[in-house]
Amino acid sequence: MTPAAPGLAIAIALALPAAAQDDPLPSWNDGESKRAIIAFVQDVTDENGDAHVDEDDRIATFDNDGTLWVEQPIYTQLAFALDRVRDIAADHPDWKTTQPFQAVLEDDMDALAATGDKGLLEIVAATHAGMSTEQFAQIALDWLTEAKHPRFDKPYTKLVYQPMLELIDYLQDNDFETYIVSGGGIEFMRPWTQEVYNIPPQQVVGSSTVTEYEIVDGKPTLMRTGEIAFVDDKAGKPVGINSHIGRRPIIAFGNSDGDFQMLEYTTVGVEGPSLGAIVHHTDADREYAYDRASPVGKLDKALDAANDNGWLVIDMKTDWKTIFPE
Repeated sequence: MTPAAPGLAIAIALALPAAAQDDPLPSWNDGESKRAIIAFVQDVTDENGDAHVDEDDRIATFDNDGTLWVEQPIYTQLAFALDRVRDIAADHPDWKTTQPFQAVLEDDMDALAATGDKGLLEIVAATHAGMSTEQFAQIALDWLTEAKHPRFDKPYTKLVYQPMLELIDYLQDNDFETYIVSGGGIEFMRPWTQEVYNIPPQQVVGSSTVTEYEIVDGKPTLMRTGEIAFVDDKAGKPVGINSHIGRRPIIAFGNSDGDFQMLEYTTVGVEGPSLGAIVHHTDADREYAYDRASPVGKLDKALDAANDNGWLVIDMKTDWKTIFPE
């Protein structure tokens, strides 16, 4: 076969439409969702347009579980907490006969579910407290390095959504400040979001436990207690946005009813342009398909309200060419 002339590839590239060469969202299929996102970003960054938004006000918020990475079959931080119960059970012999810890040690998920939110909070309190913030961060990082997802057999940080990584990059390239606003623990996420999402720890908003200032071995230290300080979910998300960010977002992405109030806060009754979007899990082959009946990432109320509020519903199966990074 005769090699192509050196200039041929350049000539072909020049002949391609600009969109084909400079596609900011290459893992998205060319559909309504992709076109709406790109059009919105172009409108708010056009200095001569009526919809222009100053850089200081270009705030975009993203839920984490189910919006940026996989949340099935259970939330990742819950998987971490359950593994922590198993890891430190030898120091707590009473757990063998005490719920909800007995259910975890016996791998009885029905019994664990029967303990409800109270049981889960007990597990989080017992496994996330009694250590410094630095110690907790290292334990979380070590677990994320070693733990594998039960279906995909990959580290959880490899099960982030490639289309959403591209979207974050696209927004950052257009002078948006990008924030994670998640029901997950703020100190569980902050150690790794910079590396995985290019979102620094100071731009992570999440649930938190009470921490106390102590002098430990002569060193000022923040110690984690077992008391919940703030739950950054549902109506807590706008509260967290206000307290951590201090500006109302103009873009919000979520995937469940836990994001309903964040989407409302961003888009309903506001002056100026705004965009709300829901990642709808519809792809059982490449990831998972779930919505109204799911105990994890339930999407019901927000799905019903999407049309009336003008929120995009991103269909994972049809809108995304790929799910996870190669």
